[in-house]
Amino acid sequence: MLEYVTGADDPRLSDYTRLRDVELRKSLEAERGLFLAEGEKVIRRAIGAGYPIRSVLTTHRWLAALADVLGDATVYVVSDEVMAGIAGFQIHRGALASMERLPLPSVEGLLAGGAGRLLVLEDLVDHGNVGAIFRCAAALGVAGIVLSPRCADPLYRRSVKVSMGAVFSIPYARMDGWFEGLTELRKAGFQTLALTPDQAATPLDAVELGERVALLLGSEGDGLSSHWLEEADRAVCIPMSAAAMAAGVDSLNVVAAAAIACHGLMRSR
Repeated sequence: MLEYVTGADDPRLSDYTRLRDVELRKSLEAERGLFLAEGEKVIRRAIGAGYPIRSVLTTHRWLAALADVLGDATVYVVSDEVMAGIAGFQIHRGALASMERLPLPSVEGLLAGGAGRLLVLEDLVDHGNVGAIFRCAAALGVAGIVLSPRCADPLYRRSVKVSMGAVFSIPYARMDGWFEGLTELRKAGFQTLALTPDQAATPLDAVELGERVALLLGSEGDGLSSHWLEEADRAVCIPMSAAAMAAGVDSLNVVAAAAIACHGLMRSR
């Protein structure tokens, strides 16, 4: 159903307004149980993953590109100027969609699904980094992701955008508590490996991997907490070159580390 809207202050567009206010967006998304998907490809992937459409916001020239997947969804059609004003920048991927969230599985439910390789993210707060890690994990065949309670929301708009919709294709769950967070993994038979930049740790490619392995990744600044490092079965590292270390380059950013580590994690698969 098409509805033509001429102004950004129209109450029908309340799901989409004030997109530049990060804290407001996070509050609204939690309150209303929604998230925003940006661009034709991402919207298609969200619909394909079973997320219900609340509405779509687009311009007239993008209607044909999305017509086959929108069905009888409400589509608000605006001018390019109104769209740019709402988003805060020119959207080049054609549309925004307001989608309803689905219930998250419990950690217990995720672990019971037979996953052999998992990532566990501790307190990553940058939405772009979380989205990029989901994309790496999905591309390299990791079966699922477990989030600590304070991790950024994978369905926040920037996470979804950076992941190119990979947040819809890889199962994830959020821990109820942090301190005992690894206990459930161990009970489910997972070997827990804590990734650290410390070159005294065992190189990841030298570890004999079991049938079920959970790789722990820490926050952007401080890395893994001392508690999780101690609780893990083993600390592992990605070996750095001696020349890089001598030049003061002693670590990778968390997304690069995650990509390399995911590749190593899947080597026996």
